[in-house]
Amino acid sequence: QVQLVESGGGLVQAGGSLRLSCAASGSSFSIGTMGWYRQAPGKQRELVAAITSGGSTNYADSVKGRFTISRDNAKNTVYLQMNSLKPEDTAVYYCNADYVLTWQIRVRTSWGQGTQVTISS
Repeated sequence: QVQLVESGGGLVQAGGSLRLSCAASGSSFSIGTMGWYRQAPGKQRELVAAITSGGSTNYADSVKGRFTISRDNAKNTVYLQMNSLKPEDTAVYYCNADYVLTWQIRVRTSWGQGTQVTISS
């Protein structure tokens, strides 16, 4: 199994920045695509950004130009740099990773516990 631990959430004013981090730990695994999702109260969880092991990225239209996803494969860590934050970015942000255990072919998915991001107007 792979465990994901997020950090970096908090409370900032609109227009500010935050950087989220998510580190994967475990043994004998290979990480594939990693991503960030968010869920605001009363809304469905939505994809914010994703990045493949090769570095290809995908963003929700609502965050394009403001958020940047990156990863450090040596550290099995994914980051989300969030700039020009808006009150509507307020949500619990979850890290997600697809992985394969060594000597297996089944792709598994792991989720972090979530970190609260609150943007005040």
